[in-house]
Amino acid sequence: MLALITGATGFIGSHLAEQLHAKGYRLRCLVRPTSDRTHLRDIPVEYAEGTLSDTNALRAAVTGCDYVYHLAGVTKAKTPGEYERGNHLATRNLLEAVVAANPGLRRFVHVSSQAAVGPSPPGGTIDESTPFHPLTTYGRTKMAAEKECHAMEGRLPITIVRPPAVYGPRDKDIFEFFNTMNRGLQPMIGFNTKLVSLIHAGDLARGIILAGETERAAGQTYFIASERYYNWKEVGEVTARILGKKAVRLRIPETVVYGIAAAAELYSVISGQAVLLNWEKATDLVQDAWTCRIDKAKAELGFRETFTLETGIADTVGWYRKNGWLK
Repeated sequence: MLALITGATGFIGSHLAEQLHAKGYRLRCLVRPTSDRTHLRDIPVEYAEGTLSDTNALRAAVTGCDYVYHLAGVTKAKTPGEYERGNHLATRNLLEAVVAANPGLRRFVHVSSQAAVGPSPPGGTIDESTPFHPLTTYGRTKMAAEKECHAMEGRLPITIVRPPAVYGPRDKDIFEFFNTMNRGLQPMIGFNTKLVSLIHAGDLARGIILAGETERAAGQTYFIASERYYNWKEVGEVTARILGKKAVRLRIPETVVYGIAAAAELYSVISGQAVLLNWEKATDLVQDAWTCRIDKAKAELGFRETFTLETGIADTVGWYRKNGWLK
């Protein structure tokens, strides 16, 4: 079987590529000419050069594929337009290319985000039946991408996967949490307990493959996440133990988080660079809970975690140390 992956050079995409290769798939990866292909250097890959706005390149890339795994997207940007082009319109372009050049595709798997739905309600959690209520431009454009998928469901077999916060080897975003912990400090936002669903990239990749290979998953949406919820105090304690560090917890008032975000946005305007923490990201961070149920994925896909929080963090820290990210 031939699988096309968009976003294969990235954090989650490279884990998916490795697992598909291990299962015997042939791989074709859509990449820009300037993409860093370091994470794919140890597996055989056919590269299709192009962008998600190039109709001809997309049609050529999807031709002959049995599966399309769409992971490429924009998680930080300077303008709303960049999110729109990188998440919403990119997904529409890829779907249209498949309909035009490969309408017999076995499965189109779209990797969305919990941000497309939004945070958990007070005292509750969310599942696949929860109405959309995204908080940010990123979340709204991921929601719009999902709606593009639904619009094509009569013409293509499509499955949507929604991960929560993802961690694991090669991640650059949550790495900042590990790096700060390694320096002996654990910032904690607000003064109440905040809950979160997490998933190790290796487990997420397995869930994505299950979503693509399971016949009954066509036309369905699944959260792929941890089976339990965690608070950041617990995550910090496990991380400190694995790092062999004593970390001082620093409670940061939510108003201060917004102040830091405002300063970061000013820096973004002056420097012309996208920043990870902006006003909208701060809005995400101050929420009391980002949790999701995975009953549907367990029942219909047979999904189960293989990494516990302890083994997942140990795997992640080990990779960071081996590759010189943590000293």
